[in-house]
Amino acid sequence: MEIVPEGKNFRLAQDDELPAILDFLSEYLPDALKFHQTLKTFLNERVWDFFFYVTKSWPEEPVCLHFPGMTKSPNGRLYESFSVFCPCDRLECLQLVEEEDVLIDWSQPLYLNFTHSLIMDHLEKFYTSLGGTMEKTCGDIYVCSNPPEPLVLEELNSEEAEVQQLKPEHAKAIHDLYPANDMEGVEIFEKLIHVLPAYGIFASGELAAWMVQSYYGAMFSMQTKPEFRRKGYGIHLAQTLTRVVIDRGYIPFVVIRPENDASQSLYTKLGFKKHYQTVRAILRPQGYQDQPPEDAAAPEPESAPEPEPKIEAADQ
Repeated sequence: MEIVPEGKNFRLAQDDELPAILDFLSEYLPDALKFHQTLKTFLNERVWDFFFYVTKSWPEEPVCLHFPGMTKSPNGRLYESFSVFCPCDRLECLQLVEEEDVLIDWSQPLYLNFTHSLIMDHLEKFYTSLGGTMEKTCGDIYVCSNPPEPLVLEELNSEEAEVQQLKPEHAKAIHDLYPANDMEGVEIFEKLIHVLPAYGIFASGELAAWMVQSYYGAMFSMQTKPEFRRKGYGIHLAQTLTRVVIDRGYIPFVVIRPENDASQSLYTKLGFKKHYQTVRAILRPQGYQDQPPEDAAAPEPESAPEPEPKIEAADQ
């Protein structure tokens, strides 16, 4: 897709501007943490093709966007997903986002990756006033600002279990079990595993648990297969990745669902503290009905359609 150099209120930031934007965002930590670490990871690793935009009056009106906001969306269009940052004491500047009609097509569904809840609340008031609806998923940002010293790793319970760096061939199995695999493609997992810290615990040669550093800096996708739970694999992986992330110059943080008491307890033990709530959202305009993806193949005509089988609903 063609890259748009400027919109109504925003312009594409050039590569030589990005370090100064990163410095600016550092003044607003931890509120700017996800956007800050996304930009830092981009500058250091280039794991995905992101495009960063700032207001035409930057930094006097300090709003920045990046497209795409996630690595997979229904139609694969660059500008249908995005993330936004604005200082929480300058939320009036979000009017520039609401008025942006070149980069953002408000008449079509939009996909916003995890964004500070105060920013999302402001955008929700605007969007619902247009008659649109917002489907939201909340997550709490837990940050490890002061890790315990020394950070001593938990011992693995089994002599047959060992930690190994993941390989790209593990990406598909991990992606298949990732809860938001409709918003992140398997290709990004392959690149993350290749470029960033990504560890698995292998029990008797089988991948039992894993955790990866994301393109937005967070430690994410920590999962343990059911048959290997209650063996301490989760906390061992979290400790390992926390130490490595710090050594690489990043700020360790995780996004935890508010109802996930077990993860909250685990990360609290490691020195993580909740700082703010973030929201991921799907925005649907008034009257919109979901359509098949643009590249979906049309079904072959049939002379007599067969009855559809009943399918049990699965947990998301």
